[in-house]
Amino acid sequence: MLPIRLRDFVEDPDGWLYAVSSYDNEKNVGCVLRYVPGNEGERVDPSGQRYRKYDFEDAYRKIAREKPAYSGLVQRIPIADLRRVLKPDLEISRIAASHHRVHKLLDLFQLPPGAVGCTGSLLCGLENESSDIDMVVYGKHWFTAQALVKQGIADGRIEGMSPDMWRKVYEKRKPEIPYDIFVLHEQRKWNRGQIEGTYFDILYTRSYDNLAGAPSGKGDVLGKQKIVAKVTDASLAFDNPAVYNVEHESVKKVLSFTHTYSGQAFTGETIEACGVLEQHGRERWLIIGTTRQAKGEYIVSKTLLGK
Repeated sequence: MLPIRLRDFVEDPDGWLYAVSSYDNEKNVGCVLRYVPGNEGERVDPSGQRYRKYDFEDAYRKIAREKPAYSGLVQRIPIADLRRVLKPDLEISRIAASHHRVHKLLDLFQLPPGAVGCTGSLLCGLENESSDIDMVVYGKHWFTAQALVKQGIADGRIEGMSPDMWRKVYEKRKPEIPYDIFVLHEQRKWNRGQIEGTYFDILYTRSYDNLAGAPSGKGDVLGKQKIVAKVTDASLAFDNPAVYNVEHESVKKVLSFTHTYSGQAFTGETIEACGVLEQHGRERWLIIGTTRQAKGEYIVSKTLLGK
């Protein structure tokens, strides 16, 4: 079986569906509950089975109450408990065949087989009319897709983000930075847009040959800290967690577990980051996104703001 990786979905023995949120999945899968079958559910799969969608907080409460053995920093499901694994890269043809907007995005990207997929409700067959499109692009191909999103918007093949859509994203994420600074950073990422009025994003996931060494586990918490540092390597800044290697007297890496601060700075830029400092072996990492809303935590590019 191919390794289970970030943005796959898994199903447990009761048919509950979880979004994989980790690369460290050899013995048990790190994930978050998303859909549970039930007669009162608002989502319906192709067989007619109804499902309820769970947001982050409700998912954790339900797992703690009904499946405490899975509880943790993320939910952890033993490999032996898995009924099914859904992989965006293997299911993309099925999804595109029944969803013309996904098909149009595939035509835009023109990436090799296995380089692109689709996750979220579309992967699970539980989309509705208001569902966004969560495209997944693997490894180095993500940067090709990013350039094609930028070019596609310039050519009019897809739509850029409207002011209303930027405001919707901002209010959904509730970041600790002002709206204008949020949009200033977001506009240069080229990882989201609209197609026929439907919002889409392109999500980075590591290729199968680059899974080793992904950050995992919680370190010893040393307390809250704010730093200013130069980014020496942002090649994994769109991963989850986003990784920024930095030049600083005590901090080796800045990691963001919230999508809000992925791609927030480029190699060579100076950042200001506020988060929770953790000890990982001989290194200290500054963690952004220690809570769902990342209250009091942020990353901004001082280089960008200086321009």
